[in-house]
Amino acid sequence: MFENLSEKLENIFKKLKGRGVLDEESVNASLKEIRMALLEADVNFKVAKDFVEEVRVLAVGKDVLESITPGQQIVKIVHDRLVELMGGVSTSIKFGARIPSVIMLVGLQGCGKTTTAAKLALLLSREKKKVCLVSADVYRPAAIEQLAVLGRQIHAGVFENKSLNDPVEICFQAVEDARKNGYEVLIIDTAGRLHIDQTLMEELQKIRDRVKPAEIIYVADAMTGQDAVNVGAKFNEMIGIDGVIMTKMDGDARGGSALSLKSVVGKPVKFVGMGEKIDHLEVFHPERMASRILGMGDILTLVEKAQANIDKKTALELEKSIRKNSFTLEDFRTQLAQIKKMGSLKDILGMIPGLGKMKALKDLEPDDGELVKITAMIDSMTKEERYDYLIIDG
Repeated sequence: MFENLSEKLENIFKKLKGRGVLDEESVNASLKEIRMALLEADVNFKVAKDFVEEVRVLAVGKDVLESITPGQQIVKIVHDRLVELMGGVSTSIKFGARIPSVIMLVGLQGCGKTTTAAKLALLLSREKKKVCLVSADVYRPAAIEQLAVLGRQIHAGVFENKSLNDPVEICFQAVEDARKNGYEVLIIDTAGRLHIDQTLMEELQKIRDRVKPAEIIYVADAMTGQDAVNVGAKFNEMIGIDGVIMTKMDGDARGGSALSLKSVVGKPVKFVGMGEKIDHLEVFHPERMASRILGMGDILTLVEKAQANIDKKTALELEKSIRKNSFTLEDFRTQLAQIKKMGSLKDILGMIPGLGKMKALKDLEPDDGELVKITAMIDSMTKEERYDYLIIDG
């Protein structure tokens, strides 16, 4: 995610920081490079143009050109503008006063709506919300079954009525059922199409008018670049959206659509999908994302991941073992399991400030498969061997 843009910006800033004094000409030359880097990262043309113009106005000021570290000042200006470009602050879901609060997911076919519905349900259930899922996709084979399987995996409620074939009626009945069973949130997974057509929009408008959702969220595929932005603008114009979930962000090294959406569509990105697993959905924090783009790491997200995945009691016991010099292979296996829960090694390293810029680490591709091999080796030992490796006959 944003890998190409981060690399290019880092090289531009390296040149700027190497200069003792910055004149207007060198700032303009750097801004031209920044504009090219944004365009190559698939940022909307107008957004890139306006972004560079705003940075120019602030960067060519007397304070910056005469400051002791003008290069650092420009990095700060670019960082602040990136934060603003992505919405300024993270925005959460507004549930409204009605129970259940209905969240309607819309988007094209293949953008990952069904998986995202389950990921969002898991995220909200961790916030102590009682969540129910319903599929209004009566066209795609096994779409309803897919959501039901995912719902059972995360222990969420799933509304199914095989006798109904009308998406509007399914959604209305699901709301009534969720209300009777005390669910606080109902997530509707609507049908998609390969492209926007009148029939799809009319169906979504009917569902919206019948169930009156608290939020309509557009699910965008980051891999489709500016198409995701243009489709989002069309959805907003025809049914009105309240926010965006970007999926497949881990597979897009450019990330331009995430930078363009807020400016073009006028709606904030609320969550980002960072992997295929059911718990790989993160709240979108513009400030943290800007820090990641500029290679400053993201220590807050790293801490949150650690808190969510590492058991405090186990961590304290491991600390005691290390202090007593009694750290065993069993302890090591526990540590490996907890690290694997936090995501890939590459992602973890990328969140640590400064590590992303280190040349040695840039060329290093940490192999998560090695952790699996080490765990398998430890699993093949007896309990006694794990606690005292010296008894193993080499």
